[in-house]
Amino acid sequence: MYTIGIDIGSVAAKAVVFDGNDIVAKDIIPTGWSPKDSGDILLDRITKYSNIDKNDIKSIVATGYGRISLPFASKKVTEITCHGKGAHFIDKSIRTVIDIGGQDSKVIKLDKNGNVSDFLMNDKCAAGTGRFLQVMSQILEIDISQLSDIASEAVPLNINSMCTVFAESEVVSLIASGASKESIAAGLLKSISNKTYSLVSKVSVEDKVFFSGGVSRNYLLRNLLSEKLNVEIFSSEQSQFLGAVGAAIIGHESL
Repeated sequence: MYTIGIDIGSVAAKAVVFDGNDIVAKDIIPTGWSPKDSGDILLDRITKYSNIDKNDIKSIVATGYGRISLPFASKKVTEITCHGKGAHFIDKSIRTVIDIGGQDSKVIKLDKNGNVSDFLMNDKCAAGTGRFLQVMSQILEIDISQLSDIASEAVPLNINSMCTVFAESEVVSLIASGASKESIAAGLLKSISNKTYSLVSKVSVEDKVFFSGGVSRNYLLRNLLSEKLNVEIFSSEQSQFLGAVGAAIIGHESL
């Protein structure tokens, strides 16, 4: 008896299959221009690759900004609730979730049962999000996955603007002046850690702290945040799929 969670984010669409005990399959694709098409493709792919008969799927729960576009979903739940459920499933001692996605950042506080007790969200601009890092990586002519590696030993330059448009001009000017890609990358990650810290500090942080979203794969940013908050920050192979995990869990609980 399977449930599927689908998280249609602004940059990536994720899906997981839950069998009542474990996550047995997961998949991720770019969201593209059509959230509905992405959802259709994900559902088809994840059932095909995991050899699951669609008749054995008892619930499909959608989350993320594109959840309203999925007519096949049994239920549609906010990403705040799904991230809380997903984090509690991964580790029941998690009390704070820092999520940096494609176009927004969130800090979520959980009670001992995994319920959301408080949250704060920055969705007014894409500064410090995955989209921001994608643009900056393109300017530096590196893959986004290389940012931590090239920045880890560099002295960070000051990046004064976190607005994507203005930061782009600033980075181009720094490159023209002869600044190294390594120092620019380090400066960008330092600026993002400062911005995220400013958001997180508005909600009192409680251990254990979990880092989710696509940006959580950036280990240097995780380390910078850990130093600023003076707490250990954890992530896992499920970090980018946390919303979809929570959605699948909610689907199973509703059966």
